[in-house]
Amino acid sequence: MTWLDRWWPGSRRDGLGQSPRWVVLDVESSGLDPRHDRLLAIAAIALHTEADKPGIVVADSFEVVIRQPDSSAAPDRQNILLHGIGVGAQSTGVDRALALQGFSSFVGQSGLVAFHAAFDRTLIERAFRAEGLPVPRNPWMDLEPLAGVLRPDIRARSLDEWMQALGVNCAVRHQAAADTLATAELLLKLWPALRVQCPRPSFAAAQALAEQRRWLAS
Repeated sequence: MTWLDRWWPGSRRDGLGQSPRWVVLDVESSGLDPRHDRLLAIAAIALHTEADKPGIVVADSFEVVIRQPDSSAAPDRQNILLHGIGVGAQSTGVDRALALQGFSSFVGQSGLVAFHAAFDRTLIERAFRAEGLPVPRNPWMDLEPLAGVLRPDIRARSLDEWMQALGVNCAVRHQAAADTLATAELLLKLWPALRVQCPRPSFAAAQALAEQRRWLAS
């Protein structure tokens, strides 16, 4: 255990976030305002970090399209073109409560990683509250500030810029499963730099480094 693990509140007695299994995720939504728009889909994939060389476990993954309420409003065609989840898929998706329960079971005790995580977190937690379900208490980590701390030599902000800088390809951008895999691959590209800072990387230590970027920026 490093000093970062002892200091950072992500290391809690309930065990959340202390698992060597990290869950990388991405969502699709009906718009760009996470406080008001609807959650359409969640994709997540596990990164197992217990080995010397961490790896993405494709078999340990989760993906769901959430059924949307009937609406007389015309669909946002530009939004559909962006994420590819058409009206038919939205109307035949999984009941939202069941989808969220499945996501919670998949996540388990793992820490959650996303690029610009506040967007994903707000949408997911709003959906849990709307269904009257307990909001998962798993710790979150934003990969964007972590990348900035680990690779200060790279001037990038967006996911596309970071992927280009580190040679990560994405099969279909703005499709939750493909974006999730690309985000996980980006984290693996950053892992050697993370090990320089934390010889035995933990989720809490990575969280603290990501927060360091916020302190420096403030």
